[in-house]
Amino acid sequence: MLRAFLRTAADRARSRTSRPAQDDDVLLDAPDDRLAPALLAAARGEHTPAAGLLAGTREDAEWEHRDRYTTRLAAFARSRSEWLDTWRATAPEDPGAPLVAARLAVARHWDSPDRAELLRRLVPAVTAAAEAAGPDPVPWRTALDAARGAGAGHAEFERLWGQAVRRSPHHYGCHVAALEYLAAASPGAHRECLDFAETAAQDAPEDALVRALPLRAAFTCLRATGNGTGAGAATGAPPRDLRVRLDAAADRAVALSAAHPVADPWAAELRNLLAYVLVRLDRLADAAEQLRLTGPYVTSFPWDRETDDPLGRFLQVRADVRAAVAAAPPRTGSGHPRSGRGGRVGRGDH
Repeated sequence: MLRAFLRTAADRARSRTSRPAQDDDVLLDAPDDRLAPALLAAARGEHTPAAGLLAGTREDAEWEHRDRYTTRLAAFARSRSEWLDTWRATAPEDPGAPLVAARLAVARHWDSPDRAELLRRLVPAVTAAAEAAGPDPVPWRTALDAARGAGAGHAEFERLWGQAVRRSPHHYGCHVAALEYLAAASPGAHRECLDFAETAAQDAPEDALVRALPLRAAFTCLRATGNGTGAGAATGAPPRDLRVRLDAAADRAVALSAAHPVADPWAAELRNLLAYVLVRLDRLADAAEQLRLTGPYVTSFPWDRETDDPLGRFLQVRADVRAAVAAAPPRTGSGHPRSGRGGRVGRGDH
């Protein structure tokens, strides 16, 4: 079943981008054309394609791809790790195997009631592996996540952060780890999170993924003020100055989304997250557009932050958004003042 899915996911997605995705078209966490062969081989117990994939990302300094592929390979190894065990045993000098293994260990410990203690024990080994990885920033993202879960103090986290940005000053994953540490260390520090994210985005090259960091900060702020994307989720409207910054973060992400083709697997997480934030901001027509652009590609994040059934949650939100937009009267004004696209359909309209 896995083999058939991996082979056909890309073809099915490409054939359906000319019309709105139907429920039976949707693909949850579908791999792209580079990752799919590695996962297919791992399902057969073979590690060579995964090793080649990560070796290529290291050689070409494709740090964002390397980070994403590491996460996906580690997630696969949570249920089927024989291929990873063989990889580590037969190629002890390959930096890809310990990279995936470290991400897997952090993920497994994260779900434990003893998370802080387990990760506290793991941090030294993860940090040592990162120090041995040369210019690669991806191990430092794992070290930052481990330190965050272990409840590391500010000084220790800043030391790890300094090592990460020294290797790649605009690496998205490391910035996400730092943003989440800041949010956890200072609950309610919405403006500080946005300050950090906006500064990182402004300093980054135009095509850098970290330019989407303000959207992630907006998500963090909105999650702190309500329980999800459903009707009545928000506990109250944010102050006007904060609302302006949340809208600006969404607008920046709309522009980033527009730079990618329709139904692009690489942009799927950005568009899923953007749709989530736009719904929370009551910009439902804008959200409907992002749901169209994402095509059949559904990502577990952000929907898994409020349910154990991320696919079902996505489908429900998409249905609600489409119904609200279809029922809304025609717009007569200029639409949303920042996005230029319109789309402010109130949650009470559906």
